Amino acid sequence: PVRLAWLEKDEGGFDQFTQSYQSYGVQMQLGGGLLFREWAPGAHALFLTGDFNAWEKLSNPFTPKAFGKWELSLPPKADGSPAIQHLSKLKLVIKTKDGEYLFRISPWAKYVTKTLDSVTYDWIHWDPPHPYKHQHQRPLRPRCLRIYEAHVGIASPREEIASYKNFTLDVLPRVKDLGYNCIQLMAVLEHAYYASFGYQVTNFFAASSRFGTPDDLKALVDEAHSLGITVLLDMVHSHASSNTEDGLNHFDGTDSCFFHAGSRGEHSHWGSRLFNYGSWEVSRFLLSNLRWWVDEYGFDGFRFDGITSMLYHHHGIGVSFSGSYSDYFGMHVDEDAVVHLMLSNYTLHKLYPECITIAEDVSGMPGLCRPIQEGGLGFDYRLAMAVPDKWIQILKEVKDEDWDMWNIVHTLTNRRRGEDSICYAESHDQALVGDKSLAFWLMDKEMYTNMSTLIAMTPVIDRGMQLHKLIRLLTHSLGGEGYLNFMGNEFGHPEWLDFPRKGNNESYRYARRQFNLVDTEHLRYRQLYAFDRDMNHAEDEYGWLSSGLAVVSTLDQADKVIVFERAKLLFIFNFHPSISYSHYRVAVQHAGKYKILLNSDEVQYGGHGRIQQDTEFCSEPLAFRNRPNSFLVSFISVTFTDCKVKFLLVNSSNALPKNGNHTIFPSLLM
Repeated sequence: PVRLAWLEKDEGGFDQFTQSYQSYGVQMQLGGGLLFREWAPGAHALFLTGDFNAWEKLSNPFTPKAFGKWELSLPPKADGSPAIQHLSKLKLVIKTKDGEYLFRISPWAKYVTKTLDSVTYDWIHWDPPHPYKHQHQRPLRPRCLRIYEAHVGIASPREEIASYKNFTLDVLPRVKDLGYNCIQLMAVLEHAYYASFGYQVTNFFAASSRFGTPDDLKALVDEAHSLGITVLLDMVHSHASSNTEDGLNHFDGTDSCFFHAGSRGEHSHWGSRLFNYGSWEVSRFLLSNLRWWVDEYGFDGFRFDGITSMLYHHHGIGVSFSGSYSDYFGMHVDEDAVVHLMLSNYTLHKLYPECITIAEDVSGMPGLCRPIQEGGLGFDYRLAMAVPDKWIQILKEVKDEDWDMWNIVHTLTNRRRGEDSICYAESHDQALVGDKSLAFWLMDKEMYTNMSTLIAMTPVIDRGMQLHKLIRLLTHSLGGEGYLNFMGNEFGHPEWLDFPRKGNNESYRYARRQFNLVDTEHLRYRQLYAFDRDMNHAEDEYGWLSSGLAVVSTLDQADKVIVFERAKLLFIFNFHPSISYSHYRVAVQHAGKYKILLNSDEVQYGGHGRIQQDTEFCSEPLAFRNRPNSFLVSFISVTFTDCKVKFLLVNSSNALPKNGNHTIFPSLLM
């Protein structure tokens, strides 16, 4: 409230303050003139140079203003056209207090490019004669999120940097078909080092030019909206690149300006700079940055990266969070950063009520997703980061016959009540070089030779295919109030992700997604894709993510069986590697008739077709496992060369009254 009161008093309201992109950087004036405004408190003098003045370094000086601000006005040419033409190159020239001249890019630059033979980016004046105009309305905020996490540059099977246009034409239709209602775009803010995955941002207002023009990105967002898909932006306000000539570092010749001075402004693990969130002008810059991407590009919200690093002075380095409140409250908490995050969420939710914000925090900070008026930080969701770590840990360390069902369910359900979570089995983190995707942990090198439907499945492929489906469905249905998948993992992409670098001879071989695998009809990747698609469509129809917490009725370590109800659906999983069950009793709350909704043993999903899809199960008024009703099911064996796998999911829909006092539940089995 204090910070907001200051903004209202001194800046004409937080609305105007947070739209400072309309007054800083380059602004077109009535009559065709241009106004340049910068904040460089450590500079002795400031100049503008570029194509427009034949790169005369000192011919266009800025005028100093109060509080470290500088302004320059350029009148239009004699013919009334702007003094600087669209796509002209520009540079700021900073004269330091030591008399040194530094060439810099405006922090508010909206477009920067780099030629192949250049080391640094160039500031390009973006003022197209016919700016892109959005054609489609934003979709309504989804009741729950099914997120397709995506990186534009690797969204192609070709060994190259893919484009915004490629994503619009080739990937968006896949996302729609798969049943995801939200895309989370990574690496959009310009970053000089491609292999940083977008997490070393140099230019916060510029969409990465390696993928195309700003208009290409606007068209991508617009087309997604036409398909009813919400678009989130991966936002990196937790740190910034240490680049100087094309980044914010030492912008005005000092080691502070946007950042803390000295060691407090350096992230020891990331090699990047840390913002001074208590600075008035840093607040202006970062809050306006959020509004820029919503207003100019049409993004519907943000996934905030690296929240843990912001929340604590120790940045989470070498700290193990036990869950004790002493971990979260004390002098080690960066109060300026906490207030900044509250301001960010207040601004977005106040001005854009449908806006969605997601926090990436490994610490489990209480109140992260509670309303600001309650003392919370105001995020809508937090990422359930312990879940993918758990799946990778057990795949690395435990034979699947020894999996601990209680430990898996505990990890999936152990979240702060009243704070919504986005759950996922794997994201881009698990795809990076040095790790493996779930599919590769399960099937490894056999994915290169034994994924054809023209040959019999080997035991490794068979078991891996079935567990891949069960892991994803269990995570989807039990783990949170939203679900996330990294692109390609829905069909079991076989290889890790490695960007071109010196260590791999600048190769793009692993910096791509091989959609050609799922497009090849005789490969089993299509079967995993089909299961992922139908899983999402089932959620869309029955809404388990938005239905509240699941009630687990069976958690049997010996049988390796998990049974739970959610959204009036019954889910049954058998993870046992060698035992089938007949007449296995399962508990249900609602009496009625149950039928199969989704069956992972269907042939189209890489199963064996051993379960009758039209089987119906009638409940009995026999109390079981603290539920008033129950019925018997059979786990049909799926025989491998040396083992058997059985699994079953029963799904029930909303109650339909029939015959007076008897309730029928159409349902499904998997």
